[in-house]
Amino acid sequence: MPVSAAVLSAHEQRVDALRRSYRAIPEGQPVRLAKRTSNLFRPRVALPTPGLDVSQLTQVLSVDPIALTAEVEGMTTYEDLVEATLAVGCMPLVVPQLRTITIGGAVSGLGIEASSFRNGLPHESVLELDVLTGSGEVVTARPDGPNAGLFEAFPNSYGSLGYATRLVIQLERVHAYVRLRHVRFRELSAVQTAIADIVSTHAFDGEPVDFLDGVVFGVDEAYLTLGTWADSAPYTSSYTGQQVFYRSIQLRTEDYLTTRDFLWRWDTDWFWCSRAFGVQRPLVRRLWPDSLKRSDVYWKIIRFENRHHWWATLQQRRGEPPQERVVQDVEIPLDRTAEFLGWFLDTIPIDPVWLCPLVLRDTGDGPRRWPLYPLEPGETYVNVGFWSTAPILPGREDGDLNRAIESKVGELGGHKSLYSDAYYDEQTFWQLYGGDAYRAAKRVHDPEGRLPDLYAKAVRRV
Repeated sequence: MPVSAAVLSAHEQRVDALRRSYRAIPEGQPVRLAKRTSNLFRPRVALPTPGLDVSQLTQVLSVDPIALTAEVEGMTTYEDLVEATLAVGCMPLVVPQLRTITIGGAVSGLGIEASSFRNGLPHESVLELDVLTGSGEVVTARPDGPNAGLFEAFPNSYGSLGYATRLVIQLERVHAYVRLRHVRFRELSAVQTAIADIVSTHAFDGEPVDFLDGVVFGVDEAYLTLGTWADSAPYTSSYTGQQVFYRSIQLRTEDYLTTRDFLWRWDTDWFWCSRAFGVQRPLVRRLWPDSLKRSDVYWKIIRFENRHHWWATLQQRRGEPPQERVVQDVEIPLDRTAEFLGWFLDTIPIDPVWLCPLVLRDTGDGPRRWPLYPLEPGETYVNVGFWSTAPILPGREDGDLNRAIESKVGELGGHKSLYSDAYYDEQTFWQLYGGDAYRAAKRVHDPEGRLPDLYAKAVRRV
């Protein structure tokens, strides 16, 4: 259904307020968002000017369960978007794992989930978007038309070309439940083979597979979790309280979740990162309110530590070695995935790691290329996610492990997401992240360079 006149008028007023916020930033000064929350893990250099206020652009404008589309403002969280779409039996084609990821953030900074082996990445379901560009204009970008270059360059631009104020996205219908099968593999090569078969057939052992991800606990213990839509369930589990989802993978071969609980199964414990705060200890877990078992709560703790370093100071006084943050998601070609996992588990002292296969979406006219994150159409990749710290050994420096990962990913023909630490030199960076297409879009939509460029944001941390 179309956006009502009243809703559209209110939206336009909020966009006007955003323009005023932009104009309030002195000319010649860089522009950056003023956000209270973030899912980025790279610290930023403080800017002397006020940030751009996007805090009002958080509304779902309309959901059309017939056309299977939604019109939504850029700072809307997936938590709010999912509530609006589930109410009419739909969901976005890809719902990133954490509740407070915004749709604008997922499109400009990439996102992924267990439907990505059939639906690609979140930006591939965007039909059009309005962008406040670096020139202060709000323009509409579509796959075809005068702003097609911005449409293609926007994914993975991280706000360096502009900020989405409105997006129209595609949806899909949902069922009430998701049946899960947790299948164990004792060899990494067997995991790779199984992923190839499932991506090709969308089935496993003769049963359909609608969702696919996995967890590797070690070289001889890996699991693929196969999700299948279901209209009924003999029982349902909940992982929003005392139970820990990733531990259930090792304990159960089958499980049933409501669709809502399935979509947020990873958020309660931020995958497994809540263990760093003691939340997985039985006593602490009982005392920790369920309403505060959320990724955004843990992120606030991390942000406090990044500012004050109280935990790092305590560990230093205890004689513990300093730690390097190793928080990354990388895309590895499927046929090199077992090789990368074997290298990683032998080199980087971190486990478990997450697996999420993806294939660029083919809408019938062939997959579209996205120059700032140039995955090959038709090729299967596996997102490998690892989020922890590792000790900096004597004679080593902070960043050594991350640099080794960057080198290995490049050697295997993969790509690395830019939401966390990056160490590339500038020439290498632009070769990997679509420098020509980026510069062309930058010249048109931010000719004065009001927005820090992508290299400055991702590597220099501006």
